[in-house]
Amino acid sequence: MGLLEDIRAIVGEAGLITGDEVGQRSDWRGVACEAKAVVRPRSTDELSAVMRLCHAARQPVAPAGGLTGLVRGAYASPQEIQVSLERMRAIEFVDPVGRTMRVEAGAPLQAVHEAAAPHGLTYGVDLGARGSCTIGGNISTNAGGNTVIRYGMTRENVLGLEAVLSDGTIVSSMNSLLKNNTGYDLKQLFIGSEGTLGIVTRAVLRLHPSPTSTATAILAVDRFDNLTRLFALVGQRLGGALLSFEVMWNNYYDLIAVRSGRHKPPLASGHDYYVIVEAAGFDPERDEIRFAELMVEILELDLAADAVIAASRAQRGAIWAIREDVPGQIMMIAPGVSFDVSLPIDHMDAYTQGLRASLANLCGVEAMMIVYGHLGDNNLHLLVAPRPWSEASSEAAKEMVYRPLEALGGSVSAEHGIGLDKREWLSLSRSPEEIALMRRVKTALDPHGVLNPGKVF
Repeated sequence: MGLLEDIRAIVGEAGLITGDEVGQRSDWRGVACEAKAVVRPRSTDELSAVMRLCHAARQPVAPAGGLTGLVRGAYASPQEIQVSLERMRAIEFVDPVGRTMRVEAGAPLQAVHEAAAPHGLTYGVDLGARGSCTIGGNISTNAGGNTVIRYGMTRENVLGLEAVLSDGTIVSSMNSLLKNNTGYDLKQLFIGSEGTLGIVTRAVLRLHPSPTSTATAILAVDRFDNLTRLFALVGQRLGGALLSFEVMWNNYYDLIAVRSGRHKPPLASGHDYYVIVEAAGFDPERDEIRFAELMVEILELDLAADAVIAASRAQRGAIWAIREDVPGQIMMIAPGVSFDVSLPIDHMDAYTQGLRASLANLCGVEAMMIVYGHLGDNNLHLLVAPRPWSEASSEAAKEMVYRPLEALGGSVSAEHGIGLDKREWLSLSRSPEEIALMRRVKTALDPHGVLNPGKVF
């Protein structure tokens, strides 16, 4: 039998997709799958057996989660087999006392939140693609999202995991302890490695008590120094209750909240920045009063020109819908290049102003750029649309955005990973010695290069 038939014998008819059915599958952009075949194991043992065959045959594989990534990290070429964990979605166990959850890697992020909620618990990672992205994909990219400022990245919210190596070896490091200093923390090899060192199949997630109060406001701010002073003030006043500090530059707010016609703007356009401040606590009555008093203080100090506090869950959702409106961005600005960078907060103003000037010089007045992001954790998202659009202008935009980050100590990828799209820019954020060590680790764990080849470097 051939390799695919041997794989079929392991995973069954439903576990192997070939032929025209492969091309009927697509990622979130609608790009059709080009893989030789799609393998859908039902268990870690099945995946282990598949990987033993692929390792022996030197058959490259590309792991896939919810296919919501932005750097083509799950792309599978016609010579590769895509490994999808979509049939491994179980929420295996919730420990309300130890505040942990054990899940299979194919479990959607939203399902994790829904499973934790009845126990009065929450998972600390949340992002706009929550309904589609999977825990395995989040782990492979060390996903961030909207609540990093309080709970940290995925790395801080995973206690243990299980992974299958390129040769089929199962590494089960399903630790559920907050403290465990017994040698190397092996899970960290796989978190953020984009499926190049092993395929994560199960994980132990750290949970937190669910807040009983949530307060959300959107504020209009007119100077960047007021923005940084505002961030410092809300941090001092709210402390650990601060959940999110999201900033939309006016070029984003005006385009998405006002001109797109998709939203009812909570504040008038024309201010330099629009900030979503969200706090979550455990004393609803006092928390509401304290949050309202903080908004009054901010206005009295002239740190904001205007502010609106969400008075209902619907109003909170409407505010966040502006920030998370990816379809609106595509509708209003495509074609464009999306960026996910991080840099010290005190350099952000000069950096974005420099980009605006560079874009005008490169592409003229018709070029567009919108900026928004998780300013409180150093992360900015940018969508740049050179005009006229071409492959050359796209590459010029990348040079314009990425090159200045090297001198600023910034990162070309804050939370999306490297994948295929950012490989040539990795050296701006990592030293030659670091990259060489990464390659040594890759060679040690995947000597034949069968796991997600070509990704990262």
